[in-house]
Amino acid sequence: MFSVRCRIKALGALPVAALAFGVFADSEADSERSGDAKGMEEVVVFGQFLHSDAVRALRTPTPIIDVPQSLSIITAEQIERRGYSSIADIVSYLPGVNMSQGEGHRDAVVFRGVRSTADFFIDGVRDDSQYYRSLYNLDQVEVLRGPNALLFGRGGAGGVVNRVTKKAAPAERFKSVLVYGDRLGEIGGQLDVNFGISSNIGLRLNAMSEKLDNHRDHYDGNRTGFNPSLRIELSERFNLDVRYEYVNNERFIDRGIPTGSDGRPVEELSDYVFADANSNRSTLEAHMFSVQAESWFTDSTKMNFIASINDFSKAYNNLYVAAYDQIAAPERVILDGYVDSTDRENANLAATLITEFEAGTTHHTILAGLEYISTSSDQDRFNAFWSTSLSDKETFTVSRPLGLGAGIGINAEGLSVSNDFSIDLNDDTRVTVDVVSAFLQDEIELNERLSAVVGLRFDQFDIEVINVPADDLRTRQDREVSPRFGLIYKWSENTSLYGSLSETFLPRSGEQYANINGDKDRLDPDTFRNVEVGLKWDIAENLSFTAAFFEIEKSSPQVADNDPATLDVIDSEISGFEAQLSGAINDRWSVYAGVSTLDGEQVNRNGATGLKPRELPERMASVWTEFDLNDRLSVGYGLTYQSDSFVNNNNSALLPGYTRMDATVNYQWSNSSSIQLRMENLTDELYFPSSHSTHQITVAPPFNVRVAFTASF
Repeated sequence: MFSVRCRIKALGALPVAALAFGVFADSEADSERSGDAKGMEEVVVFGQFLHSDAVRALRTPTPIIDVPQSLSIITAEQIERRGYSSIADIVSYLPGVNMSQGEGHRDAVVFRGVRSTADFFIDGVRDDSQYYRSLYNLDQVEVLRGPNALLFGRGGAGGVVNRVTKKAAPAERFKSVLVYGDRLGEIGGQLDVNFGISSNIGLRLNAMSEKLDNHRDHYDGNRTGFNPSLRIELSERFNLDVRYEYVNNERFIDRGIPTGSDGRPVEELSDYVFADANSNRSTLEAHMFSVQAESWFTDSTKMNFIASINDFSKAYNNLYVAAYDQIAAPERVILDGYVDSTDRENANLAATLITEFEAGTTHHTILAGLEYISTSSDQDRFNAFWSTSLSDKETFTVSRPLGLGAGIGINAEGLSVSNDFSIDLNDDTRVTVDVVSAFLQDEIELNERLSAVVGLRFDQFDIEVINVPADDLRTRQDREVSPRFGLIYKWSENTSLYGSLSETFLPRSGEQYANINGDKDRLDPDTFRNVEVGLKWDIAENLSFTAAFFEIEKSSPQVADNDPATLDVIDSEISGFEAQLSGAINDRWSVYAGVSTLDGEQVNRNGATGLKPRELPERMASVWTEFDLNDRLSVGYGLTYQSDSFVNNNNSALLPGYTRMDATVNYQWSNSSSIQLRMENLTDELYFPSSHSTHQITVAPPFNVRVAFTASF
């Protein structure tokens, strides 16, 4: 079945299996479950399922085995036991997903060959601002692969990441502290405190503070997070969750190293930082507030309502390598740069209704929803301006450190030079976006073996862009219908085969509402269609296997080069295979393994180009396994592999493949305390995990050791 429920509702069922065996869950939710220590409520619907709505993105009570979509879940327990500290850590062990550089200041995930900086959600609500997201306050992370427009709206062409936050637990009191540090200089701490104020009111506080450091020159930073949440259970049928989060993040921006004459990263420059030691900085301050209400009218009908207001303020200063000629001038490098400033406010209102009923011999689960999003964004960009070249580019001698600090230095000609980020205005825009959406889905259980899902979503996307310097106002309205269809055949009680078709779209303004200038104003949105067939097999109670073949087709309207009045539609495809094995082999041994293959070809108005899409590794593989040696001591081992991929669309620069090995040792010191040793990049391999463009290649950390101590009270 192709369900919408599937995408997120499935996630709600996921916590069950995931918590059961402490690894990624992708198996049928148990039919008998009880609430956990976090106060998750169990709801019976027609006696078929028990489900916990701990996942804010969830919609319908669908067991994982009945979800016609590839997805992966990692829980808070898994994050802690494996020592993950970032979205990148999680993604590196997922099939079909890899990371992009994100220009040193934001998460950027490549889902099945489609890069995104905006397809992030928190408790099912869009979180499209650009920053590095912390894991300190998360109950689990959900990664759904394939277009997900029906529930999430625009974007999500290759997939989405949904972070599920920890919720307060009434009538319970607990607290835990985590402190950690590594050999590269990063230290931090986290706090998790729950106050059971009464039998129906709980208050929870999650907080974190980090001093950032790594293996690169000049790198430093600080990160702070503060997240109180309140849960009020007004009755057995009505719950209210109130949440606020404050984020403050400052870090050095490092765009990496250039590629050489062979199109590969210049390894002899791996210790060099091509940036202003004092000015390459990013600062972010965010305030995120949300209220969610859940009301059960009957045992088979439920209403969810959520309202959220988010405020983001960000500044991003950077210089980076724009050009490098290893043959003609290996001792010289050309720097470019700019300053971005963004103030953004998001408001979201959403309501969903889930109801189940019998109609003759069929069982129906209806999901209906309305959503309104209002975004206001004030953003500008100033180019670098050098006193010598009177442009945004300047040539410097390759050196360590680079002869530049606080915008003042000596260029390659030996001349004094200064940079000013306030002279050359690139753009200054005021953007307002209003999105009104409605969706309807029916999950139909035709008989004991066959189910179908049929759904539609309608989005009206209105954008207004004011170009301040030009005093130019541009407006655009898109109305898009996104269908989703699926069939699931239950081969047996523990085995299902599925096929699905889903579509999504990306407005002409792009992920971050950059602009709608010129001829682009007349173009329809990019559209994405995903066809997927797959298998889900619960091998044992806590062990599952999934596999999927998929094809993503992108249709992108383009303005013909020789005739702006002529509009072409360019189609391109990415196809692939994914498989994952997850769960417990026995009481002491658990394993998660994933493999994927990806293939694609760029297409222009003249047809197939023979070029591969950027950031599309042909093969990826990973495994994480854990052994409980006794009741107190466990060891974990991880290996992740990624084959070569191209840095750019013209395929002139290559990101070399790599293999990385990690390990953990967890020791339960007492019933209330534990210590962890995490070893990263065990072989001390020099590798390059991601890139942004030809001369901006990320240099991965060397061998690193991280020690973490946890205590609960």
